[in-house]
Amino acid sequence: MDIMGSAKKREDGERREKSRFPIGRELRFKLLEDTRVLESGTGETLNMGSGGVLFSAKKDLQPGLFVELSISWPVLLGGDCAMRLVAFGRVLRSTGGITACTIDKYEFRTQARAAVTPITVNRGDSMLLRWAHGVRKESMRATMVSA
Repeated sequence: MDIMGSAKKREDGERREKSRFPIGRELRFKLLEDTRVLESGTGETLNMGSGGVLFSAKKDLQPGLFVELSISWPVLLGGDCAMRLVAFGRVLRSTGGITACTIDKYEFRTQARAAVTPITVNRGDSMLLRWAHGVRKESMRATMVSA
């Protein structure tokens, strides 16, 4: 970014500061508004980088909402344990079923083995809610300090 706050284009015409890599992986998402999950769904990543993800979904998602993505990871832990990348961010834009979102926080989790029948558990979304609450709190502090 320059001193005027606008993004500069790199020599290759790209405006992103961080690289993106083309990778197609299955994902699940949840959208959060205030303290409730608005919707959830599935899709596939189109490209990923440390700062964000571009993915396809069956419908457009509302920009500005908090999002949790659970992405199947292509590498096995210890050669035999499936992994998922769980990322938290915000929806930046969404058009024609293609959505771009930030990655503000992430963690890797192990995934149940396919041979084991998964038990569906309605877990609370406390991690997503805590993260979104913390982001809002930081934003309010910054607003109060600058006022």
